[in-house]
Amino acid sequence: MLPALIAAAAAGGVLAAGASACFIGARVLFNRVIPRQKEVRVDVSEMADGEKWEEYIKIIHRERDKLLQRKSEQVTVRTRDGLNLYGDYFPSEKPSGRTAILVHGYTSCGMNDCPAMAEYFLERNWNALIVDQRAHGKSEGDYVGFGILDRFDCLKWIDYVRGRSGADEEIALFGVSMGASTVLMASGLENFPKNVKAVIADCAFTSPYEVFKHILKRDYHLPPHPIMDINDRLCRKKAGYGFRDCSTLDAVKKGVCPILFIHGKEDKFVPAYMTEENYKACTGEKEMFIMENAGHAASMYENTELYKEKVTEFLDKYFD
Repeated sequence: MLPALIAAAAAGGVLAAGASACFIGARVLFNRVIPRQKEVRVDVSEMADGEKWEEYIKIIHRERDKLLQRKSEQVTVRTRDGLNLYGDYFPSEKPSGRTAILVHGYTSCGMNDCPAMAEYFLERNWNALIVDQRAHGKSEGDYVGFGILDRFDCLKWIDYVRGRSGADEEIALFGVSMGASTVLMASGLENFPKNVKAVIADCAFTSPYEVFKHILKRDYHLPPHPIMDINDRLCRKKAGYGFRDCSTLDAVKKGVCPILFIHGKEDKFVPAYMTEENYKACTGEKEMFIMENAGHAASMYENTELYKEKVTEFLDKYFD
């Protein structure tokens, strides 16, 4: 995923001397990370080892094939800055007054990252709404929001569900990787709807700044200054936000609704300590589960039954 992209910035600009080289490096980093990507980039070494990933792919394909046999509808919302976002809505065969909104990770899309969890909710008679974040999948947008812009988009999806199913519809948010950061950041907004009864955040980063800083230090032994400072200004100018405009740490301090924090212990991209920091900062009802032997965004596939068990135990506390 992102480390391979950042390598070009580190090699192309940072290792040379001078302010102009740093600016070039920052621009390379921006161009390879923030604009909409033409293809899904997956670094298997960060998700899990190759042998495990072959097995995970089988699970993902099986769950997606099952999901595609179900009745569904393509739905849209419009963001506050005028983008059309798209999602796939799967109605429950036995309506229960509950809907799960599922949010994918970086350079992916909803139907890549979320079918297994959508099937989980549908089997429990929930509606499932799988969304494509801005600049991903079918949704419009030129720049990735890294949760900072997407938190407002998340509210639009909640409003869509409320408009479709009624203001009393009980909602759970599920997000993985960047999607996990999106749902956590959304929960900290002042107008976060009270009928969202729970949030499940799987391997969230605390902020884009912190995850990029971590990778620069880990892989290239480089400080964030000045590359991240320059890149932050570029992002604010072109994409309309800065990397530290919001963090999950600030959001979860609001304690608005219960949160289940999940992370793979062997995550090489977003380190598990970021979820531990989120858990410590959260002032509301909370639980944390660290999956042994799981890489980035791989906990669901490393031990599917245990993952579902933990999610079920959590949801059953807040959905009668």
